[in-house]
Amino acid sequence: MEEKESRTHRTRYTPLPPAVLVLEDGTVFHGKAAGAIGTTTGEICFNTGMTGYQEIFTDPSYYGQILVATNVHIGNYGIKDDEVESDSIKIAGLVCKKFSETYSRPAAQRSIKDYFQNEGVVGICEVDTRAIVRHIRDAGAMNAIISSDNLDIESLKEQLKKVPSMAGLELSSKVSTKESYYAGDVNAPRKVALLDLGVKKNIVRCLTERGNYVKVFPMKTSAEEILSWNPDGIMISNGPGDPGVMKDEVALVTKLIASNIPVFGICLGHQIIAQCFGLSTYKTKIGHRGINHPVLNLITGKSEITSQNHGFAVKREDAQSNNEIEITHVNLNDNTIEGIRHKTKKVFCVQYHPEANPGPHDARYLFDDFVNLMMSVKKPVSA
Repeated sequence: MEEKESRTHRTRYTPLPPAVLVLEDGTVFHGKAAGAIGTTTGEICFNTGMTGYQEIFTDPSYYGQILVATNVHIGNYGIKDDEVESDSIKIAGLVCKKFSETYSRPAAQRSIKDYFQNEGVVGICEVDTRAIVRHIRDAGAMNAIISSDNLDIESLKEQLKKVPSMAGLELSSKVSTKESYYAGDVNAPRKVALLDLGVKKNIVRCLTERGNYVKVFPMKTSAEEILSWNPDGIMISNGPGDPGVMKDEVALVTKLIASNIPVFGICLGHQIIAQCFGLSTYKTKIGHRGINHPVLNLITGKSEITSQNHGFAVKREDAQSNNEIEITHVNLNDNTIEGIRHKTKKVFCVQYHPEANPGPHDARYLFDDFVNLMMSVKKPVSA
């Protein structure tokens, strides 16, 4: 009997060189190099998702952040080129327990090792990720440095001192498109203008598959240019950085809201919209990042399991004291605001990710709500 060909893809094992992770508070973790050899810095955070690592790596909202993966095995189902949320890896670095050079999914095209090395992304593996996550959870978000080409702790600490805090940092301009582009059927019944603050591909996909023709605009586009396209709806996307310093974008979105065209915001878009109505934002201690965060829909009374990735939130006191704003969603873990809508304007937004890919899909109805809102104000085409 012939032996069946194995579907497990293996790369020749070579010993991994040492690497080190140094946190801003001086805590040090020693491990092995994962990905490219080098040094990288950023704010360290953790994601509790057990699947979807490739979508997480390519999410523009992670730009400038070192990601700690809480799931033990990262890379075990390989890399598939179409399972991305942007054109490249956006995380600043990776911290994980097992960086798997072996993958067994037939559809995968390469290993995570090749993926990281080709894109020049530095990481560290073979570290106690549970200890790291517990430390971040207790001490709060902070900057960190990973290095596999410099193991001198004191010099790394000096380099880390020069890294700016995420608070006060505008990063959307680093990931927003430089030129407008289109998606969907040009003959679709509705047009959606999407302001790109760091949009994920699946947001565009969720719009086009519902019969919308989408034009994606760079973040520095004027309100006049966006409105001149005569959209039926306006989407404000997710993105990285501190929303509190994005005054130009708040002014832009305020003008878009004044047009009375339906507006829907996600994540950073939610925080920008909130500021348009006088609500302020703040940096959370550790943020929410994962695919298992419970959210209560206060309108329907139903709970949703959601995908989240944010380190800033909207102040509850501001929302509660604003008579024009209704809180629509709350986080069941810590009662933070997850969604709001304006009581008289056709504007709503959520802090989490209804487009979540690979999932969960509990909140996809929000895109249907957006379509229904557009349809409620769209004038029928005359014969």
